[in-house]
Amino acid sequence: MISDRNEVTSMILSAKVSKGIKWHQVAEAIGMSKEWTTAGCLGQMTFNRAQAERVGEIFGLSDEAVAWLQVVPYKGSLPTAVPTDPLLYRWYEIVSVYGTTIKELIHEEFGDGIMSAIDFSMDIQREADPKGDRVNVVLSGKFLPYKSY
Repeated sequence: MISDRNEVTSMILSAKVSKGIKWHQVAEAIGMSKEWTTAGCLGQMTFNRAQAERVGEIFGLSDEAVAWLQVVPYKGSLPTAVPTDPLLYRWYEIVSVYGTTIKELIHEEFGDGIMSAIDFSMDIQREADPKGDRVNVVLSGKFLPYKSY
């Protein structure tokens, strides 16, 4: 018996390693982006029935695990307030250093509001560079203005 969504994530990661599966292959199989699909497989998004069943087939999951893929997850995957993994820490560093700049420029351009992480998309690509390949990350979120009442 599975007690939480984290167990299903562990099953997926184990099967991914043992079968040599790539995230883009899973995404192609369910017809979604590799970014959203990976977030779903890591327990941060909810799959619909057809997507969950296909993910289950790919990773050899039980019917119970497939059912868990359709449960709305508790979002937030970092184990600590300040991440200790070097790659994740760099994202934390970017927000720590540039967060106020990003906030200021968004407010100047759009007004008082936020960038949605719900109506949102992300694209991660390798960018060739003679000095060393670069990571190109594009984040796109709908602007949601604060309302006056």
